[in-house]
Amino acid sequence: MPPSSPGGRRMPPPERHEFMKRQRALAVTAAGALLTAAAFTFATSASADPLDARTDEARADLLGNVTPEVIDAMSESFGLTESEVYDRLAVEDVAADLLASAPESYEDSFAGVWVADAADAVMVATTSEADAADLEAEGATPVLVEHDLAELESAAASLAEVTTDGVYGNYVDVKSNEVVLEAADEHAASEAIEAAGVDADLVAVDLTAEAPQTFDVVGGDAYMINSAARCSVGFAVTQGDTGGFVSAGHCGSPGDSVSGNIGSGSFQESEFPGSDMSWVTASTAVTNTVNGESGTVEVNDSEQAAIGSAICRSGSTTGWHCGTVEAFDQTVNYAEGTVNGLTQTTVCAEPGDSGGSYISGNSAQGMTSGGSGDCSSGGTTFFQPIGPALDAWGLTLVTS
Repeated sequence: MPPSSPGGRRMPPPERHEFMKRQRALAVTAAGALLTAAAFTFATSASADPLDARTDEARADLLGNVTPEVIDAMSESFGLTESEVYDRLAVEDVAADLLASAPESYEDSFAGVWVADAADAVMVATTSEADAADLEAEGATPVLVEHDLAELESAAASLAEVTTDGVYGNYVDVKSNEVVLEAADEHAASEAIEAAGVDADLVAVDLTAEAPQTFDVVGGDAYMINSAARCSVGFAVTQGDTGGFVSAGHCGSPGDSVSGNIGSGSFQESEFPGSDMSWVTASTAVTNTVNGESGTVEVNDSEQAAIGSAICRSGSTTGWHCGTVEAFDQTVNYAEGTVNGLTQTTVCAEPGDSGGSYISGNSAQGMTSGGSGDCSSGGTTFFQPIGPALDAWGLTLVTS
């Protein structure tokens, strides 16, 4: 069920005027920041040699180690030849490396990593001109911005603590260097910003977002919960000698029984809301694969993919679909409660896909949580990253 529409009084003219004035100021500020970033990028991207060297090395490592399912899916989703798929994966591999190293190396100035829209560059935002030269030497295209990631994440965290009718969630948009607040209307957005006590100049309001909902479990196949509802397996894991899988937390509660192709088992751990993850035992043998479009895809590791990277999802309702990673640490206000730390994607999903696998290349990313839209018209989806589930319950991902 979507959140109820906001109640109470209409925004009086003075308050509305102030809100719109803040929004216009934000638009001017954002435009100026983007112009500055564009000018800086143009000035510093003349030499692509460091990126070429790193992508050549990554490409050599990838050749022969990417399953045909991944190549076919990316070719179909992005209109790429096999050679171009490897080119993109090589750039994304460099982005993943920088995503892991840059926050620590450039702690005070770091403002985010993403893959360029054309997947031909790795963008790293920084507040320091001095650090920009070092980033370029590492193969990145530096983008000068006003706010570091810590400042934006602090504002996002404050907004996440506020529960306001008509506010759907928020996330840090590293590309625009701001916090995006998704809301039904301006009144709800202004109330949330004021209640959170954050600087309105850090926040852009998105009034086009739809009310999210969990992809509720439905009667059917795949793995069944208490013989009455259906969800999708995420990734095979072990806890000591016990095998099973991770899935979405909203699929079931500890003690709920499961059955299906996974044999029999039960929910051992489950968190929802707050997070959306679960650990479920299964009697059948665990494998290092997920279902692809016409076969299986091997899982090699759980290295986090950067924003802008290609990502695919496997679910029991709609099967295999691909898109891109849009944002990290999304706060989502479902009707059932708020979930933090989700990743936003452009991959479609539908009811029954909950808990299913998100994979980038051969790297496990997480489990389907919810979103809006469907696989006929498209939509926005969120997944629970797999790392917190592995860490919380001492689980080991089954890999090749």
